Amino acid sequence: MEEIAVVRIGPERAADVNLPNEPFTQSGRFVPELHEGVWSYRIDPLPEKQEIRFPDCPYDVEEEDTVFFGAYRKDTCVGLAVLRKQLFRYLYLDDLKVCKAYRGAGTGSLLIRACLEEAKRQGMQGVYTIAQDDNVPACRFYLKCGFAVGGFDNRSYRGTKQEQKADVFFYLDC
Repeated sequence: MEEIAVVRIGPERAADVNLPNEPFTQSGRFVPELHEGVWSYRIDPLPEKQEIRFPDCPYDVEEEDTVFFGAYRKDTCVGLAVLRKQLFRYLYLDDLKVCKAYRGAGTGSLLIRACLEEAKRQGMQGVYTIAQDDNVPACRFYLKCGFAVGGFDNRSYRGTKQEQKADVFFYLDC
């Protein structure tokens, strides 16, 4: 595969911030457990695998307190990271997506490195993100990149059609 370059996206590449989501396979549930202040986890398999795709979120390159990084193969955007400044000392990785053909080839890791460098540049503590507990590929990816489980929220989807889901919080320090 050809080399991937990660760059901050500005107005000249504004359309690239709306890179469409592509499907992934849902095969289990990431179950974090907290014992005496230390997180561990297990993965419970789902009865049957299914392919899902998150809805696309419209982004605007001019959004305040938001940084966009694109992963490019030549002039084609094949991955996107969206960082947002929060009230505390971590940048929030609001979205990370990699085109299916480039998954597993290090593209996502390159985007994470760019996010961590941005956090350092801004004098932040690090980067955090949230993954749904049934998005096991994302949970495993964040752990592989050095993130640590930092929290779990099993109430955020109550009253919605996704009520059975929960959020796992992941943190990566600079």
